[in-house]
Amino acid sequence: MVVRIALVDFPPLTLAASRITIGAISILLLMHFRGIKMPSLRDAQVWRFALLIGLLSSAMPFALLSWGQQHVPSAFAGMTMAALPVFVLPLAHFLVPNERIFFRKAVGFAVGFIGAFLMIGTSGLGVSEGPLETTARLACIIGALCYALGSIATRLCPPVNELALSAGSLCLAAIGIVPLAFMIDGIPTMPSTGGLVAILYLGIVPTAFAFIIKVAVIRSAGPSFMTLTNYQVPIWSVLFGSIFMGETLPTTLYLALALILLGVAIIQAGVLKSIFSHAPQPKV
Repeated sequence: MVVRIALVDFPPLTLAASRITIGAISILLLMHFRGIKMPSLRDAQVWRFALLIGLLSSAMPFALLSWGQQHVPSAFAGMTMAALPVFVLPLAHFLVPNERIFFRKAVGFAVGFIGAFLMIGTSGLGVSEGPLETTARLACIIGALCYALGSIATRLCPPVNELALSAGSLCLAAIGIVPLAFMIDGIPTMPSTGGLVAILYLGIVPTAFAFIIKVAVIRSAGPSFMTLTNYQVPIWSVLFGSIFMGETLPTTLYLALALILLGVAIIQAGVLKSIFSHAPQPKV
């Protein structure tokens, strides 16, 4: 929702570059006050992963989602995040130890994939018509795929301080996207108060703060667990989009979301069973 608000004052690439730069500065300041140093330049492997994480977890998805939201509702962009666990599953099978696919996960992946396919093909979003709308939907889906790849890269990165990895990744992403934003969008003009508040919020909260949390959780619990939190994103994006932005979505889109969430539930049935079996029982 806040991305949609910021797009009034900022072109898509400038928006992505600004929030990444603000996020990088925020984490660097936090590292300074906590006395944490960046990884050594001699540690080439960590920096290679930092570059990969910066591109896949911030630069590319931020740019794709910002551009896509010019032509589709913010609620749709939020819905595509529900497909992230479905993307992570086959990637983790081949790239992450102890994250293998078995029959139940394969069934869940198939159900979720049908939902993602239906989401792309749903008509009647009411924002734009024709090929541009379809391209915008694909951009949002590819943005979710980038997040999935970034999660795998974060898990496979060698041991390093989470703040240092977050700062290094965002700094490298900023170095790559800021010149590109100047080349394509030109020098940004002075935004409105609402646009300025929106871009500061995007840079500090869902970029810097969320990036730190995401890195810490992926490094400890794994990418599959982390991506489960994305089932909440569609709920809040639809709610906020409806209340504050006046967005409406066709019924087919909710069916697509239901299939994706059902697929995730099938994939994670063992985790869900464990959670509920250990839930405290009411006293009689």
